[in-house]
Amino acid sequence: MSTKHFPIAISPLWRPLLLPLGVTAKRSYAEISEGELHVCFGPFDYYFPVDAVEDATLARWPLWAGVGARTNFRGVVGLVGTYVNVVEIRFKEAQQIRMLLRVPCSRLFLSLEEPHSFINAVTRRRTAEMRAA
Repeated sequence: MSTKHFPIAISPLWRPLLLPLGVTAKRSYAEISEGELHVCFGPFDYYFPVDAVEDATLARWPLWAGVGARTNFRGVVGLVGTYVNVVEIRFKEAQQIRMLLRVPCSRLFLSLEEPHSFINAVTRRRTAEMRAA
């Protein structure tokens, strides 16, 4: 199986503020390969099993929530570089991730350059794995 690479969209307006945190074009992406979803956003690097994904849809990220690596500590995590092209990934069960603290992640929001392609890839892979099981 091939790896599908999806860059995280970062607005030129926010790029200078995210750069000191290590959020660069090379360190901001989502990849799907071999039944795994790999998400990297600067120093944050996470791996999730694709079969843990319940659904992926287009979503809105509120202005008040800000950009960067964000959490409400109650299951919502955002790795957002712009307010457009945001995808919400819902997990069947909350995944544990480390930000500054260990936090649950039942809903992951990503701003992606190609949100429709990502949604198709993650839902197609999940459907294929469910049929194979």
